[in-house]
Amino acid sequence: MNAAPSDQCSILVVDDMEENLLALEAVLGPLHQRIVRASSGEEALKAMLREEFALVLIDVVMPGMDGFETAGTIKRLDQTKDVPIILVTGVNPEPDYTYRGYAVGAADFLTKPIDPWVLRTKANVFLELHRQKRELAAAGPENGERLAAAAEELARIELLLRESPAPDTDAIADRVARVSRSLRGPEA
Repeated sequence: MNAAPSDQCSILVVDDMEENLLALEAVLGPLHQRIVRASSGEEALKAMLREEFALVLIDVVMPGMDGFETAGTIKRLDQTKDVPIILVTGVNPEPDYTYRGYAVGAADFLTKPIDPWVLRTKANVFLELHRQKRELAAAGPENGERLAAAAEELARIELLLRESPAPDTDAIADRVARVSRSLRGPEA
């Protein structure tokens, strides 16, 4: 998928270990999106306030602000509360990590080693949701009913992504594609 510059979104990857940042960049590289790195929770928050992100991936275990605290802070800020967050943790996560992740507002939780295909698939869904939201915002009020229906469906998809521990990403991608076609109108 070669994104046009106007379709390009930014993804924030947060990890205190350089090799993990490099690995995430390598996995996400084929998506052809802008990838911004942060090596701490504090650095991530600064980046979030400077720029709009379609998706944030945060390592759970970091010195200073850990991933849970960083995600919770992102979700409490008006300007960043709607950005989807995927929390990432090591091979043997604590038993309550998944619960804590969803409790702070994370949309998903992945355990290392990360399957590159799974991460790219999930990221693609969030990127497409972000594009659709931008398209809705740019379309204006003259397309009222169509936009309202698309906005409702995007909200349902986002809720499904947040509440389902293992969403069917293919089915979700199909739903997002239907919303995209509906936004283009009857001629699409």
